[in-house]
Parts: sequence; structure tokens; C-alpha cells
Amino acid sequence: MQGRINRLIPEKVHAAVTSVMEGLTRTILTGADLTTAAPIAGASLRERDRRALEAIEGYRTTAAVEGGVAGAGGFWLALADFPALLVIKIKLLFDLAAIYGHEADRFEERLYILALFQLAFSSADHRAEVFAGLEGWDGRDHPADFEHFDWRRFQQEYRDYIDLAKLAQMIPVVGAPIGAFVNYRLLERLGDTAMNGYRMRWLARS
Repeated sequence: MQGRINRLIPEKVHAAVTSVMEGLTRTILTGADLTTAAPIAGASLRERDRRALEAIEGYRTTAAVEGGVAGAGGFWLALADFPALLVIKIKLLFDLAAIYGHEADRFEERLYILALFQLAFSSADHRAEVFAGLEGWDGRDHPADFEHFDWRRFQQEYRDYIDLAKLAQMIPVVGAPIGAFVNYRLLERLGDTAMNGYRMRWLARS
């Protein structure tokens, strides 16, 4: 159904949405880097996992509160939830990168963060493609900029993944609890995906 809807949307609309999503995401990536702690050095994987779980719980709670407020505020606040939730998700990924000892200000680490994001919020076929690209990550060369990054696929996969949940958030009366629950679960999924992604890199280096 979502595929059919996407084919009916004019190309100019797709291009405009892609441009907005690219600008928003790149701005968030830059801002998140400025407020992220230095990478943790010398900790065991067990300790890193413990800290990661604490970070995820904090972000899940923040996202749930934000989603509840947006859901209670009607249509316009529900729309504002989209960029706010994106900020929370990417900031969590930056913090997890630091917890697992990676410098998120390096461009290849930002690419890895975007890959983890897509791994969490994409269709099954696209997840398989992204996962294949994560294997052997530290032993390969990576692009130096976003020239060849597929922003259209990025925004379309993410939008299609959360569409139904976010539409439900706009329903009067029940929008607040739905928004809180959906945001909590989305951050839970992202956290689990990111932890396993960084564990995979840790084990590959061991």
C-alpha cells in the first residue's frame, strides 16, 4: 500500500521531502557531535553494554514524554514530533558510538550511524542491504562525503516505517498514550539495533 502511494506522489514532492530530510539530518549530525562526550577508552564490552542500556533507558523515557506531549497537542504538535524525535534518535546513536569507543566526529562513523538508523527503520529488503554493508566495516575504505549517499531512499524507508504509528498519534484523546508508547518502542528498537551493531564491530576486532 505504501509503495502504491509513493508511486502516486509527484516527483517534485519526493524531491522536496528528500531535500528537507537531508538538510535536517545533516544539521542534526553536526549538532549532535558538538554535545557528545569523548569516546570511552579501556572499558570491557560488559561495561560498555551496561552504560549503553542506561543511555537507552534515558532516551526512551525522553522520547515517550515528548511523544505524549505531541500526541496530546493535536495535529500541529504531532507534526512537530517528527524532527524532535529524529534529534533524539540520532543523539542516542552518537552517545552509543562514544560508549563503544568510536569517534563520531569522523565521517565514516557518521556513515555508520546512518546505517544503524536505516537498519532499525527500513523494510526487510533494505535492512538486508544495509546489514551486508556493515560487515567488515573497519577493514574497508569509506566515502569522504555524502556525495553518493542515497538520501531519497533514506527518507522514504524511514517515513514508510513510521507512517502508520505517527498517523495514530494524531487521533484525538488517544493520541497522547499512543505517542508515548510508539516513541518508547521506536527508541527501544533503535537502541537494540545499535548495541548489536557495535558489538559486531567489537567482536570483529577481537
